[in-house]
Amino acid sequence: MTGERLRLMAVHAHPDDESSKGAATTAMYAAHGVDVLVVTCTGGERGDVLNPSYGEVEGGIEGMRAVRTAEMAAAAQALGVRQHWLGFVDSGLPEGDPLPPLPEGCFALQPLEVASAPLVELVREFRPHVITTYDPSGGYPHPDHIMCHRVAYEAYHAAGDPERYRDRGEPWTPLKLYYNHGFSLRRMRAMHDALVAAGRESPFGDWIDSRQAREIPERTATTFVPVADFFPQRDAALRAHATQIDPDGFFFAIPREIELAQWPTEEYELAHSHVPTTTPENDLFAGIQRVVGA
Repeated sequence: MTGERLRLMAVHAHPDDESSKGAATTAMYAAHGVDVLVVTCTGGERGDVLNPSYGEVEGGIEGMRAVRTAEMAAAAQALGVRQHWLGFVDSGLPEGDPLPPLPEGCFALQPLEVASAPLVELVREFRPHVITTYDPSGGYPHPDHIMCHRVAYEAYHAAGDPERYRDRGEPWTPLKLYYNHGFSLRRMRAMHDALVAAGRESPFGDWIDSRQAREIPERTATTFVPVADFFPQRDAALRAHATQIDPDGFFFAIPREIELAQWPTEEYELAHSHVPTTTPENDLFAGIQRVVGA
């Protein structure tokens, strides 16, 4: 690589999201010399223990924060990326009918400019060429995922404006914004059908039904990054989040040979670009190399 080093910022809501959404992509780019920074908006303090073999986490919110901080460090090492905490408190996933109010002071209840200001500052400091995050639905209706989209979208569009967030560093304009498509219905159906055809039990049937029942819109992917060689790094990062990821569960239910045959890419939706590019793409930096001389 010659010229300016390419930089990628992946903005996520909680620790573990960076390992379940676009992890092989970040590992691949990092291995190829791109400076990759994962931004985690919250500490995941209100997350439940989802791995039945893990046991309990003592110490309430503070205890969970400490555990998930250590897990995040191990996942970042597995992926070969840098990581930054934005510093907000997990909102939790409200359940019930009617839904209970969100906890006071949590990430999802922050005013947009308050929540966006530290990310704008980080964008201006790190100067990413590409930012990835979630689509407006959050990918699924967790309040922190929806807020993560709003904050990343705001920072992408505001960081280059010298009249906005004037006390948050020198302006920098990222060149492309992408939304992750890791849990698209297309991918889940393809995996489900392949597992059934192979005579294996599929974990995707209930997920597909649930996603359809919630009427989550299926968005159009534009960018298909070939990352099969980096599935081992993705899997190691997932296992690092031991409170959240069951090594015998959903994320490891697909035999590697089926995954490689059916879906060797990670998908994104190009939401905005300041550089000319043609879709479909196979590179998040398509069109950018000509601009920065990389």
